[in-house]
Amino acid sequence: MSEEGGKQIGAGGTPGGMGQFFAGLLMAGVGAYLLLNQVQVTTSWWHFWGTNTFGLSLLPMLIGIGILFFNGKSAAGWILAVLGFAIIIAGILMNMDIYFRQTSLYNTLIMLVLLAGGLGLIVRSLRPQKGK
Repeated sequence: MSEEGGKQIGAGGTPGGMGQFFAGLLMAGVGAYLLLNQVQVTTSWWHFWGTNTFGLSLLPMLIGIGILFFNGKSAAGWILAVLGFAIIIAGILMNMDIYFRQTSLYNTLIMLVLLAGGLGLIVRSLRPQKGK
């Protein structure tokens, strides 16, 4: 905190609010950690353009890399290589299954209250504090 004209400057350049900011940051961090800890990410079979098509999705990238080995300045080679890489990344992301693990309502409420309360304190700390 710095002082400017006798007033302490805190979070967001407003007077005061540093304690609220760090308390909110701690609460939001713990709530986000607990919430994300309950999420399970798995994968499934490759569904991009039908089943068993992963090898086909490699073709544009391999052709592009082959063209780049022949001529490193080829625009078509770069386009095919980047497009093929993007297709592979999109296919991986599209085949991810995300589940929220079973937990009690009490635990879920604790996670959400910590997260929402922490974010609320962070936003509140950015407003000028009365009596400071």
